[in-house]
Amino acid sequence: MTRVRYFAAAEEAAGRAEEQRSEATLGELRAALAAEYPGLGGILPRCAVLVDGERRDDEATLADAETVDVLPPFAGG
Repeated sequence: MTRVRYFAAAEEAAGRAEEQRSEATLGELRAALAAEYPGLGGILPRCAVLVDGERRDDEATLADAETVDVLPPFAGG
């Protein structure tokens, strides 16, 4: 299981700060989140999604990943 943490608008759209997920790849996770949380699906393409602190493509496996962070664009400086 991978711990998924949501920040700012992503947390609001998902209705939670974090959860445990079992999808095998980052692409599968993105698709499942968009289907499960329609509000998150609308902003997910603009979010930075980090796997254990690094940007990865949708083919990245989550088998050994501990944390996925979903970070929407932030305003300000």
